[in-house]
Amino acid sequence: MEDTNTDPNKSGSSSPSDSPLRTGRCPLPTLRSPSPFSRSPSPLSPGNSPSGSPSPLCPLNNESPKSPAVDLEVEEQEGSQGSPRTEEEREQEPTNEDLDTSKKRKTTSDVWTHFTRKKVEGKVKAQCHHCGKLYLGDSSQGTTHLRNHLARCPRMKFKDIRQQVLIKQQNKVDGTTSLNNYQFDQARVRNKLARMVILHEYPLSMVDHIGFREFVTDLQPMFKLVTRNTLKSDILKIYDNEREKALKITDKNGSRMAITTDMWTSSNKKRGFMVITVHFIDHTWTLQSRVLRFVYVPSPHTKDVLAEVLVDCFLEWNIDRKLSTITVDNCSTNDAMIRLLLNKLDTSSLMLGGSMLHMRCAAHILNLIVQDGLSLIGDGIERIRDSVIYWTGSPKRRQKFDENARQLRVQCTKELVLDCKTRWNSTYLMLSTALIYKDVFSRLAKRETSYTCLPYDHDWEVAKDICGRLELFHSVTEFFSGRKYPTTNMYFALVCELKIALNEWSLSSSEMISTMAESMLAKFNSYWANVSVVMAVAAILDPRYKMKLLEFYYPNIYGDNSDLEIEKIKNLCYDLLDEYGDVDESPVGNEGSSHMPTSTSNQVAQIKFRLIGSMSRFDGFVNNSTSSSKKHGSGRMEFDHFIDEGVLKRSEDFDILAWWKSNGLKYPTLQRIARDILAIPVTIVASEAAFSTSGRLLSPHRSRLHPKTIEAMMCARIGYGVKSTVSSSTISGDITFQSILDDGEPNEDDGSCATIDGSYWGTKIVFDPKIVEKEELEETAYPKPVLSEIGF
Repeated sequence: MEDTNTDPNKSGSSSPSDSPLRTGRCPLPTLRSPSPFSRSPSPLSPGNSPSGSPSPLCPLNNESPKSPAVDLEVEEQEGSQGSPRTEEEREQEPTNEDLDTSKKRKTTSDVWTHFTRKKVEGKVKAQCHHCGKLYLGDSSQGTTHLRNHLARCPRMKFKDIRQQVLIKQQNKVDGTTSLNNYQFDQARVRNKLARMVILHEYPLSMVDHIGFREFVTDLQPMFKLVTRNTLKSDILKIYDNEREKALKITDKNGSRMAITTDMWTSSNKKRGFMVITVHFIDHTWTLQSRVLRFVYVPSPHTKDVLAEVLVDCFLEWNIDRKLSTITVDNCSTNDAMIRLLLNKLDTSSLMLGGSMLHMRCAAHILNLIVQDGLSLIGDGIERIRDSVIYWTGSPKRRQKFDENARQLRVQCTKELVLDCKTRWNSTYLMLSTALIYKDVFSRLAKRETSYTCLPYDHDWEVAKDICGRLELFHSVTEFFSGRKYPTTNMYFALVCELKIALNEWSLSSSEMISTMAESMLAKFNSYWANVSVVMAVAAILDPRYKMKLLEFYYPNIYGDNSDLEIEKIKNLCYDLLDEYGDVDESPVGNEGSSHMPTSTSNQVAQIKFRLIGSMSRFDGFVNNSTSSSKKHGSGRMEFDHFIDEGVLKRSEDFDILAWWKSNGLKYPTLQRIARDILAIPVTIVASEAAFSTSGRLLSPHRSRLHPKTIEAMMCARIGYGVKSTVSSSTISGDITFQSILDDGEPNEDDGSCATIDGSYWGTKIVFDPKIVEKEELEETAYPKPVLSEIGF
């Protein structure tokens, strides 16, 4: 028998012909490192016994090895001695400083796509990407225990890692797109779910809906759907995060801030809420608007309660010493509230001692003016209003009216709408639409015997005359409602046009029109003095108008007293210049530059810092030695130079904020004044815009939402700027986030979207009272529908 025990030194240099597959001999332990591509068993494999005798597990003749242990060891050797690492694998491994990986074997095993190495308490650990558990991560420990964990990891759903999901991602810096491997992140998906509920006003109970849970389970089985309470917590976290960002923005802003506020009462629970919106121009000269609070105010809504809520908000956001104006609705309670605020706030920090704090809503003033005029001509349009009521009273009548309009080929898709007596623009829209269908009303009067309120020809003439005059007010109101651009400088010219138009209407030959105009003029004059001051200053700060605009309009408004009124506005500008000139505003770049470093090795640097400090002290010496009158004279000289320089050529696309941003070195004091004045809104439209959203949030279906949750969802959506993170390449134009109420299908004729409220097509709904009894929602009012039969 041939001796199978050979010298170990010889076995290390044996030829391929001496392999066990050819000679039937088992290899002995060797000190030579195995080749990364060799599948021969290691010296410690079961096929080698220390005594040198053949092992029962050692393959003889041409039999291939079948031991599971040998296969596992070979697999680990292959995983630990493969091809060079990629950049991603190098980042996943510990650094040389921490782990001394320069002496370790390269980790190319595919198991490291699911684990990340990190050093924990001086030991190398491998953390699972899916569940976060830690295991021994040193290369000497192998990867078998890591593979065993992947086989039973509760968060590891997809076992075949060779099939990766590629997603298209866009670089936020340069806009380039790339394909990357998708890695599921439970926290990120939870954040997206909360943002979706905020943006589109979905109910919190959506996560309990059976259909939604089934959809999410099939879409991503790895996602653990949260409960409504957890969803509420995620929404509050987003609210807190966005609130902190807004706090930093307002705290760093160096300009004054204008406030708009209004009250709103929900229709179902009769709860009162106050919305507080801040407007300012930031350091980049961009007009900003933020909803600070949407706070629940318990009854009664007295002047003391409202003033207390406002003061608390100002102190919480640290803007009580940075206010410019407060724009409110025109009512006696708000007037008394402003007087209380002046007693609670430090008037020395306000503009001109608080004399400019109170701003009245221009849109509300126009509403009162027009309502006074329309109240005198109610009989002239009453038959038109009765006709609209008749033909919009039932679906059958609406259908008959539309059929007759098509027969007469009326080129209009507007529907008849009844006006609201508290909104004058609704009367204008009702009359303007009814005038289009004038012939339709006459045709229907011949075919419908019960229709007895056909307007006379005189009624149509009055309606046409009124619409022509109210069109000016309607256009001005729409312009005032803008929130994306400054309106303060444009308001003065428009309101002067309204004043001149009313003067002309009062001289009309029609007694009805002249009576209406006189009533409107009386209301206009009572509010003109309150709103014209700030608007006149804003117009002067427009380089296209300056003092020329006042010189153009005031003679038509004040007559012989125009020079006196112009001088009053000019003196007001001088007072602002004196006030802003007294405030020492050192450049931001020089802040802290007067402090010399404790130790510097460079003598030139020491001299430079010493010189900077000396020059700063010199500036203080000059300011202290300069008399107050000379300081004031400097600001007034700046204003006079600005006025005498002449006006710019008027253009519609002129950007006044960009002009003042680039002319700060020339007019530094006027620039600071313009930054504060141009941010003042003339209406409370920005605050009222929140009520359209709040009406949906506090619908009967969500009547039990907690006030804190309401405020979080409101402010996070429209106040603090929660936006969609969808790539800009997939969405073009202005993004409007639809709510659950914005539903419908495109119209085949004009492509418009027609909505159907309160109806279910093809589905029979059965209400289960047991569900209502068990319902313990934060938001609920109506019972849940149970789908019993699908009738498609």
